[in-house]
Amino acid sequence: MTGHRFNPDKAEKLLDPQRAQMLPPEKVIHTLDLKEGDVVADLGAGNGFLTIPLARQTKRTVYAVDIEPKMLELLRERAAQQEIDNIEYVQSNLENIRLDDQCVDVAISAFVLHEISDLPKAFSEMRRILKPGGKALLIDWEAQEMDMGPPLDERIPAEDMRRFLHKQGFRVEQVQFHETNYAFVVS
Repeated sequence: MTGHRFNPDKAEKLLDPQRAQMLPPEKVIHTLDLKEGDVVADLGAGNGFLTIPLARQTKRTVYAVDIEPKMLELLRERAAQQEIDNIEYVQSNLENIRLDDQCVDVAISAFVLHEISDLPKAFSEMRRILKPGGKALLIDWEAQEMDMGPPLDERIPAEDMRRFLHKQGFRVEQVQFHETNYAFVVS
């Protein structure tokens, strides 16, 4: 939990085909059991690796939340090219999310947990924006040395994250997309 942020000048890395093999968007959508009428928040949306597939799946709003305006602009351009118009762009950090209380059915946060400096506050905010009965999918890097992702000392081990989520009062179910990452469905 370093608070160290991804450099938006490296945004093209987020759309690398290798990333789609590690984290297939269709598997993420299946894991979320996303319905056509669900309102979704992509927390740390970046340039839309998951936001665009999520927006295609649901006919309702997908909130693309990111602290970096450059990333949101890249996402806006990609969505326009693909004629996707159900994304709302929200410049915000995750410790004070600029969304109304209980406004989303599903939240997702992929590969940003290790960048958040105040995880308890961020999870309090996530809980605040979720509707009763809502759920979130949290994905981050395994704490192992590899060429992709943040340095090892910035990663949060899966077991540490599981314990943290339990202490925050979440029900936790672990899912596996790839050996390089871990994922938890929380409610």
